Amino acid sequence: MELRARVLLWKLLLLQSSSVLLSSGPAGPATPGSSVVSESAVSWAAGARAVLRCQSPRMVWTQDRLHDRQRVVHWDLSGGPAGGPARRLVDMYSAGEQRVYEPRDSGRLLLTPSAFQDGNFSLLIRAVEDTDEGLYTCNLHHHYCHLYESLAVRLEVTDDPRAAGAHWDGEKEVLAVERGAPALLTCVNRAHVWTDRHLEEAQQVVHWDRQPPGVPHDRADRLLDLYASGERRAYGPPFLRERVAVGADAFARGDFSLRIDPLEPADEGTYSCHLHHHYCGLHERRVFHLKVTEPAARPPPRDSPGNGSSHSGAPGPGAGDPTLTRGRSVINVIVPEGRAHFFQQLGYVLATLLLFILLLITVILATRQRRRGGYEYSDKKSKSKGKDVNMVEFAVAAGDQALYRREDIRLGYKNNLLKERVELSHSPLPAKSIDLDKEFRKEYCK
Repeated sequence: MELRARVLLWKLLLLQSSSVLLSSGPAGPATPGSSVVSESAVSWAAGARAVLRCQSPRMVWTQDRLHDRQRVVHWDLSGGPAGGPARRLVDMYSAGEQRVYEPRDSGRLLLTPSAFQDGNFSLLIRAVEDTDEGLYTCNLHHHYCHLYESLAVRLEVTDDPRAAGAHWDGEKEVLAVERGAPALLTCVNRAHVWTDRHLEEAQQVVHWDRQPPGVPHDRADRLLDLYASGERRAYGPPFLRERVAVGADAFARGDFSLRIDPLEPADEGTYSCHLHHHYCGLHERRVFHLKVTEPAARPPPRDSPGNGSSHSGAPGPGAGDPTLTRGRSVINVIVPEGRAHFFQQLGYVLATLLLFILLLITVILATRQRRRGGYEYSDKKSKSKGKDVNMVEFAVAAGDQALYRREDIRLGYKNNLLKERVELSHSPLPAKSIDLDKEFRKEYCK
């Protein structure tokens, strides 16, 4: 009979407290939009390694190794009749384990075992005493999501049954209860972060977006998608996809910084890091305006690379010993040539030798061909000499044998005899016919 009355009283108290909700904290599914928590302009030189910092400890994902003790509710009492600091009354983990700190409160302070299923964390005091008067706080902790929420209720003990009741003083609920009567301190929060389980991994995602110069945010290109389960998806242009990366242990450390190595001028633009934790109600966005500058020119070395001497010409303290290191000295290292370089040089030598041999063979063949042509000419000439010569075919003109140039030399002659001699010498000889056959016959007759 007593058990049935207790159950009926508990149900009545739950129905009365169902209308009182905890105003703080998320009260439904998180909004899909994300709020900009930081916006910065960064610049790096081309060819350098750019790192866009995006970190959040609330995104750290660890498997539950404490038997689902990541969510806990505890009630504290402060400002009692005796005064003093606040003291812990009772707490309960999401696994259903309850702990009462004072022995006298054991069995007198109760929390419903299904608090983390229905979101009702109300505290039931079975019989109110004078020492129970004070300020009660209902504290909800979510260690995984790094959430902390609190609700205050003031309890007053009275002897007048007509003064019993509840009212709102503008900041908290004030509950007046008759001494010896049960009291229900309401604390209700039905947000999914306090009631759901095994959804952390599926609702945790990080992605990076990129906006080229002049492109609005709603038309940004997706670069990376990271999930707490370990899945990763890469997007973006090919020239950038192979050079961007996020650490493999990003969810273990809460560090989702984007690395671009090496940085190129075409990488300039606006980058956005989106952190979404649907389970914990986290939606943040960090914006980076990346500018790529020209690489800085390296100053010339102070020491010459050859002998390690300084500009002043004076040798340093370790000029004689090349193993000693100085401030900005340069050490020449001779790397031995590989086997491939040896075969390359050998190929050059063999190719040159083969070309020389081909040229020599060409000269020899040309010389032999020229000599063979000379021998044939000599044979033809000797054959032509052995033929009979008919001297009749040759006609010799006496006028062709002697050619004289006639010049009109005007001289003063002393007498006619000299004049005749001169004219005779200048006059052509008469043509003479010679019969060669007749001359040959004379020779044979002799």
